[in-house]
Amino acid sequence: MIALGGNALLRGNQQGTMDEQNANTINSLESLIYLVRDGYNLIISHGNGPQVGNLLLDNAAGVELYGNAVMPLDTCVAFTQGQVGYMIERNLRNVLNRHGLRRDVVSMVSQVIVDPNDPAMMNPVKRVGKIYTREEADRLSAGKGWTFKEEPAGKGWRRVVPSPLPLDFMNAGLVERLAREGNIVITAGGGGIPVHVDKDGQVSPVEGVIDKDLASAMVGARVHADELYILTDVPYIYKDYGKPTRQVLEFLDYKDATRYLEAGTFAEGSMAPKIRACLYFVKHGGSKAVITEATRLEDRSYGSKITMEYEDDRR
Repeated sequence: MIALGGNALLRGNQQGTMDEQNANTINSLESLIYLVRDGYNLIISHGNGPQVGNLLLDNAAGVELYGNAVMPLDTCVAFTQGQVGYMIERNLRNVLNRHGLRRDVVSMVSQVIVDPNDPAMMNPVKRVGKIYTREEADRLSAGKGWTFKEEPAGKGWRRVVPSPLPLDFMNAGLVERLAREGNIVITAGGGGIPVHVDKDGQVSPVEGVIDKDLASAMVGARVHADELYILTDVPYIYKDYGKPTRQVLEFLDYKDATRYLEAGTFAEGSMAPKIRACLYFVKHGGSKAVITEATRLEDRSYGSKITMEYEDDRR
């Protein structure tokens, strides 16, 4: 299970042109060739924070200037899931072809089941869109009612929206079968489209954005994946990231990772959700979870690994 970060597709300092996004996507996908050559069956998820944030901004401008209808969050997630999934699928086919590799690639629009009464619906924390200055964030907050939180290490401010927990996803059996047959499956993009299924089986949208890493861990556990790779913009898990006391944490078992998390070692909004995703994955049957840069994936001496060291922790 490979979780591509949204910033692996669109950098925070870029305009977001398709040329930029395609170039970033190709660079990230080149890093996966090692796994394909090594015989791995792959399921790929991806972030969409920058893309869905830009779409929300475009939609807000359309409402203000032209009276366009407001596009709800679930629709924005679906829109960008299709957009980014297409981009990954097309570029991955070309990358595989250049390396003389033959795999079918399929991108699936994915609905992820959440609880509409999740307490997270009243506490927006999921970061979407570009990074703003404090002045820009204040202006947008006053004009549009958006909620902002400061980025780690004082890098700026980003909009935050509700992020309910992923409970399950649709077509899990199909995704697992396709992957085990050797097809590369792109699914749960942007954390998946949040939906609720009532007692009569009716599917309804939920206004929120699901954390991509936690959704990836849930998908990986549901399809009985062996390994989870969360690809981000740092090579390791760090204790006290951004501080003079920064320290690499290269090998962690479940117990130690939990202890560091509960002690507040990892920043919310950046590394802490990734740690929770890794813990979820290994607790629910995965052999290991790795957090690293995409470019370092081929060298297994790089990256931080979390494993279920103690069997009794599964209880």
